[in-house]
Amino acid sequence: MFSLGSSHRFYLHQGHCDMRKSFDGLCGLVNSGMQRNPTSGEVFVFLNRSRTHIKLLHWESGGFVLYYKRLESGTFSAPNNELGTELQWSDLVLMVEGIQVMKSVRKKRYSLS
Repeated sequence: MFSLGSSHRFYLHQGHCDMRKSFDGLCGLVNSGMQRNPTSGEVFVFLNRSRTHIKLLHWESGGFVLYYKRLESGTFSAPNNELGTELQWSDLVLMVEGIQVMKSVRKKRYSLS
C-alpha cells in the first residue's frame, strides 16, 4: 500500500537536489551524503534549489516508492531544525501542505493520576 505516516522516520537531505535524479541517483545521495541505508524503511526528503519541487524516497517491501510534488506557485519552506536531521511527521505535513508556523508554544500535558 502506498502510504506514509507518523510511524516512519523522515530525514531532510542537506542542501539542494537535482530533481532529474530518480531512484538510483537519490539512493546514491542517501548513501554518500547522508550516510544512511536507503533500504532501511526510513523516508528521505529532497528539495530543489528554488524549493518548488519535493521528492520523498521510501523503501517498502518489494521496492522503492518515490513521491513527487511540484508547486505551480510559491515555495516549500523547510522546518526550523537543521537540514540533514530527522523531521517530525507534523513538520513534514506542514511543509508539504505549504503551512508555515510563525510561532508555536507547546504546553505540558498533565495526567490526572
